[in-house]
Formats: sequence, structure tokens, C-alpha cells
Amino acid sequence: MNGHVKLPDNVLRGLTEVSVSIQVRIAPDQATPYFVYGLGNSAGTAGNGYLFTTGNAYRSSIATGNWSTEQTVTAGRDLARGVWKTLTYTLGGGTAVLYEDGVEVARRTGVTTTPAAIGGGTTTANHIGRSVYSGDRHLKGAVRDFRLYDRALTAAEAHDLGFVADEEKGRRDLAAIDLGDLSAVTDDLALPVTGPYGSTITWRSSDPAAVSAAGVVTRPAAGAAPVTATLTATAFGQTREFRVTVRPQLTDDEKVAEADAALVVWDPDDIRGNITLPATGPHGTSITWKSAKPDVVTTTGEVTRPAFGQKPVKVQLTAEIRSGRETTRKKFKVTVTPLPQRQDYEGYLFGYFTGEGSATGEQVHFAASRGNDPLKWDELNQGNPVLTSSLGDKGVRDPFLIRSPEGDRFYLVATDLKVHGNGDWDLVQRKGSRYIEVWESTDLVNWGRQRHVRVSPEAAGNTWAPEAYYDRSIGAYVVFWASKLYAADDPGHTGNTYNKMLYATTRDFRTFSEPAVWVDPGYSVIDSTVIEHGGEYYRFTKDERNNTSSTPCSKFILAERSTELRDTSYDFVADCIGKGSINQGEGPTVFKSNTEDRWYLFLDEFGGRGYVPFETTDLASGKWTPATGYQLPGRPRHGTVLPVTRAELDRVRAAFP
Repeated sequence: MNGHVKLPDNVLRGLTEVSVSIQVRIAPDQATPYFVYGLGNSAGTAGNGYLFTTGNAYRSSIATGNWSTEQTVTAGRDLARGVWKTLTYTLGGGTAVLYEDGVEVARRTGVTTTPAAIGGGTTTANHIGRSVYSGDRHLKGAVRDFRLYDRALTAAEAHDLGFVADEEKGRRDLAAIDLGDLSAVTDDLALPVTGPYGSTITWRSSDPAAVSAAGVVTRPAAGAAPVTATLTATAFGQTREFRVTVRPQLTDDEKVAEADAALVVWDPDDIRGNITLPATGPHGTSITWKSAKPDVVTTTGEVTRPAFGQKPVKVQLTAEIRSGRETTRKKFKVTVTPLPQRQDYEGYLFGYFTGEGSATGEQVHFAASRGNDPLKWDELNQGNPVLTSSLGDKGVRDPFLIRSPEGDRFYLVATDLKVHGNGDWDLVQRKGSRYIEVWESTDLVNWGRQRHVRVSPEAAGNTWAPEAYYDRSIGAYVVFWASKLYAADDPGHTGNTYNKMLYATTRDFRTFSEPAVWVDPGYSVIDSTVIEHGGEYYRFTKDERNNTSSTPCSKFILAERSTELRDTSYDFVADCIGKGSINQGEGPTVFKSNTEDRWYLFLDEFGGRGYVPFETTDLASGKWTPATGYQLPGRPRHGTVLPVTRAELDRVRAAFP
């Protein structure tokens, strides 16, 4: 992911004029800041005299030192991504000119730095695809036809290098259109009206009654035959046709059949808690349930398990699926597993990630406590990840472990995000994942197949740090996370907004309710975590505002409490938690001691030591004291501490030495 081209040293020596031209295709998910090319030197982590071009606010700069010496010519807008562009920069006689596809887009006069002045002619950090600043991102995409001239090209020469005729722009823009599978269309189509090469695209339809030139789809009546229409796109005189087949409305019989095929009862051979029995199905179908043993499994999915030592109980569930006058029945045979034997907790399991600084840091790591000491830990699996994401961004952060209320099922949820090699924090809050990653286990050792589950709405730009807590009042888990929610009229997520805490409910970490806003104080908050004590829920949340004199508690932790978990107006307990002991804090994880009335709050000193433990004997006081004598794993970041039994502790130590 860090591929680049190393060019010879001293390529600018003796040059009073210069031209650089390159063809580049920048990946849609390119992180910033980045250089397309950089010719110059580095000093430590910074540039020290250089010439570079970037597609970010498409610009080129020449500098004799660091960024403060840059003399820049800029188009003032980002380059289109995912398409080939010819970028040309010329400098001569104190005038810098920037071209895009052979057309001048910016000019600056009065440039006083010449290429020969960079490093006195000595340049050893000359690269394509790599910056002279070590903290910048590498170029993600493709390059070709790199040219370096010892003079300023004329406008005609720059034109010949990159000019794309209108007809060719039209062909390229039409070729880039992707409308997806058009063989059985049921929803309106999003027809682009501009292309990445600047074409205006117009549309016409052979059958506007089926699909209009604006992409509006009108389905034939139920029982009718599918209708096929041809959409024709035109750009700069070029055309491309798309054959569209519009599927008719479903008959009631077809609706029932599809709902029947989609209906599932998960883990039927090993029911260990309340299950999801939906009341509605696809296409507006209704579902009613019957249970052969409602004292074991109710018709709404509440489960009463046999006592420890008793035999499993088999139950037949019957679903009646209806649409109009059409109905069908589907039967499920489920087995309800007896409750486990209650055992005291005699240790702790710590799930965490280690940061974006390495290729394996954004995966799930485990550590085990030394007996019942919550402050002394051993890394498991020789410090290697125990769980590795293969879905979504293929990186996971902020792993959270929760035990079911019955005690013998575990869920691990985590953020779908990989920052290593792609650290554009603004982009991942605009175009980030709307999914969480889920693993499930009954023994903390054998974890089922990873699940990539969408929980956030279309308006969300990110889904960060999911956690969960069981709400006995509804017999379900409340899963909560941070998202930036963009306005309905901002589908590109280009505006300004801030992170709020959202929540949804679930019984199985497969089917989730629609999300709702949980915490919105009017400014950005993330990383909520919860613990219950004495009939009250204590919530700890990071204040994400930038630090100013008017926001002295920003980048630290706020504590609140309420008697209702899903309450949207918790009462204040304390703020600024961690201030004075750590530089800044996030990712709080809170847990109770197994042996006494003492609670521990681990705060992630991001950019510093990672987790730092605090403790208190009074949750309601809001006063937390830094713990001493602790021995944590190597730089653990945002995660969870889970109290475990002696058997569970021994089992994970044996499985992941």
C-alpha cells in the first residue's frame, strides 16, 4: 500500500526553469494529505525544500524550506477521482502555470524560488507517489507518462500533452456510467447528469411510461409481463444505450413466497436467550406466530430457559405469513438450552486494538489478567491479533465485549475502520462505514463467522465505537455508537455537522431496530460507555470539541446517570474526568472489581500512552483517582474489560498463550 517510484538524486540541479507533467488516476478513497510527486529533500519528518503537486485543492508549490516557504499556484478545487487526468506545471520567468488536461486552470506571477535553489541543487527525496513529509499518505491509484523538462513549456505544448477533445470526454464519461443490474428493476434509477471529465449528460427513454428520462420507474401491475425500455445517454454528441427491464408489481402470492423464503429463526438448535420473531416481512407482509410451548418461548420471542441440570426443551414455532388473501405457514423446530451454572468471577479478559501505527494494530487483541488483579495483564496469542476482519474496511477498532444476561453467550462488536495507510479523518467521517463488525461465541475461544451488519442511516458519515448494554425492561440489547448525521439535502455529505450518539435495539446482533439519537448536547460527542449500579445507569462520554478557553473539558470524559438506559436526558455527575493526569482521553471502559465495591475506568490517552487506569469506590461522586502499580499490555487502545470465571480465564490462556 506504500508503493512509490524513487527518482534519481539531484534532478533539479542547475535549473532556472522547469516543467513537470504526469498522468494520474487518483483512487476514490485516497486519504489526505498526499503528493502525486515530490522533488526535493526531507529533514526529520518535514519537507526541507521541494516542488510538489497534489490533487487536494489541485495545486503545485515550490519551497526552499518547510510548508511556510511554499509559493503555490492552485485551482482551488479537488481533482476528480477515479479517472485519468493529465497534470502539468510550468515555471519560468517567475510565473507558475497549472494545467489540467492541457487547459490552463491557474496562474501565479512573482514566484521568486527557482528549482536550482532547492537544496542548493542537491535533492535526495525525489519520488512519484510519495511526499517529502513522512506523516503524509502515499498516493493510491495509478500513474503513467511522467515527464520532467528543463524549461517552461509553452501553452501549446502543455495543451498537446493533455488535451482531451470534447468527443473523447463524452466517450469517457459515458463509459464511466454504472447503473447496476438492470435486468429486474423495481426502484427509481439515479441517472447522472454530469461526468468526471466535465460532460453534460442528457437522457431519453424509449418508454417513459416504464422508466422516464429522469429515472422514475413505474412498474406494471401485478400479474402483467415485465416491460423493457431503452435509456439513451448523450454527451458531447456521443451516445450509449442501456436496456432496462422493469419488473411488475408482485402478486400477493409472490409476496408471501418471498417473505417465506426470507424468514429465519437464528441458532434454532441452541437457543440461549430471547429471539427475534418479526411481525412483518418483505413487501408489507404480516407475520403472526404460534408456539407449542408458550411458557418456554412466547409468540413474541421471550425465552424461559430450563434450570441448570435439566434437559433441553424442544419447541415448535409456527409463522403465518399473510398478504391480502394469500397466506402460508412456516414451521421451525427450536431447542432451548438449559441455563449455565452460576460461578464467581475470578479474573478479567481485555479486548483492545493497538492503533493505526502497524498493519495488524487495527484488529482484535486479547490480554488476560493475572488472577483477580484488574491492573496486571499478560498479552495473549504472543501479542498477535486473535480476531482479524475480512469484511468492510478490513480493519477493526474499539472492540467491545459483552456477556449475555444468562451468562453463556458473548458478543464482540467493533468499528469497521482501517486508518493505517489511509488516515484521512475528515473523509472517514463523511464517507465512512455505516456498518459494525460482530463476532459471537459461547466460550470466548471459538468465535463464529464475522458479521458485517448495517446499523446507521444513509445520513450517517461514520459509525464509531459501538458498545452494548442489556436493557431488561425490553428484553433486548441497546447498541450505541457515534455518527455524524448530514442533512437530507446533502447526500454527498459535504456540509458541516458533528458526532452524536445513536442507539438501536437487538436481541441477536443480526436484526436491529431503526436507529435513534441518544446523546446530542449540541456539540460533538463520541465513545459512550455504560455500567449499572444500584438501579442507576452511569454513562461516560468523550467531549469531542476542540480545546479552547471556553471548553476546558474538551477531549476529556463526562459522567452522567439515569434510572432508564435509553433516557435522552441523563443527569450530570462530573466532567473533565482524567484532566490533570493524562494529556487527553477517549475510549472509556468501565468495570467493577470482582472482589470489592471498587470500579475501574480505563481512559485511552490517544497520541500518548494508550490506556491509563483510574479507580473509585463511589460512582456517584464522579471522583476518579489514577491507579498505581499497573502493568497493562503494550500500548492498548480503546477496548473493553470483561469479568470472567476461573474456567473462562484458564481457557483463553490455554487457547491463546
